[in-house]
Amino acid sequence: MRILVTGGAGYIGSHAARHLARRGHYVRIYDNLSTGHRLLAQEFDIVVADISDRTRLLAAMDGIDAVMHFAAHAYVGESVQNPRKYFDNNVTAALGLLNAVTDAQVPNFIFSSSCAIYGDQSENPITENTVRNPINPYGASKLTFEHALEAYSRAYGLRFVSLRYFNAAGADESGEIGELHDPETHLIPCVLETAAGLRDSVDIYGNDYPTPDGTCIRDYIHVNDLADAHLRALEYLGRSGESIALNLGTGKGHSILEVISMVEQVTGLPVKRRFCSRRPGDPPMLVADASQAEKILQWRAIRSLRCIIGTAWNWMRNDQQVSSGSLAASAVSDATSRLA
Repeated sequence: MRILVTGGAGYIGSHAARHLARRGHYVRIYDNLSTGHRLLAQEFDIVVADISDRTRLLAAMDGIDAVMHFAAHAYVGESVQNPRKYFDNNVTAALGLLNAVTDAQVPNFIFSSSCAIYGDQSENPITENTVRNPINPYGASKLTFEHALEAYSRAYGLRFVSLRYFNAAGADESGEIGELHDPETHLIPCVLETAAGLRDSVDIYGNDYPTPDGTCIRDYIHVNDLADAHLRALEYLGRSGESIALNLGTGKGHSILEVISMVEQVTGLPVKRRFCSRRPGDPPMLVADASQAEKILQWRAIRSLRCIIGTAWNWMRNDQQVSSGSLAASAVSDATSRLA
């Protein structure tokens, strides 16, 4: 199949693009490079444009069988501080993309949704039937687009899969691509940067949550497990599957302190930490029930937290900041043997 991957020069989109190409699909990447990187998409045909550019979008969709949409802003804290940015891109511009998909008669759409649509839930793991009640603008923007997909499916026959994934982490096992944000705010790379001496300490936002150690618990899923789910969703739609929303996760949560402990085990390096006040919009626990994805897509997450951290550490060893000498060569050598 021929797939247009919006946001394909970003973190998750680039891994999905590689996974699709490895399985023989043609991939065209569409990215404005505002947060994406040519480095992550250098093997592909890339259109550098914004999803709000209808003319460029329609041209990019020529001959396309499916669209995978990753081109969204995705920082919870920033969404609280600047909701306009999130609704402008994740809703207004994304609706323009959806209109172009409909007008170009592209039949299949796979949406990078989020567990943030569920908000703060008292019961975990979370199923697809859990009430969708986002508590931050990021989650609200994702939910709004899900509503649009549901309406377009009913009205125009667009078939879609919304993949509500939990905390993406890790890097491709090749070490050639991985998480690359500026600034970096995601927990695992921040903890690894602290271990590497690139940060003085890692900030922990709240240690008074109703969890065993007081820190937030999240379901961390390897980015290549997510990429595989996108491939299987594409194959599902290719079999004339009905439109559906599915959770993607491991079904097991890890607290922030557990993640830090695993980083120390994998790298053999200490991690300094600093406790800060809670961050607005952060629920105490988010863990997925992904049984429907296993049933419908024959998919499940197969990589462990140790593997997630190991591949992320391997990628960091290839990152320009580390290779420039910020990380002692001896530490890299010692830690390499601990990668899982």
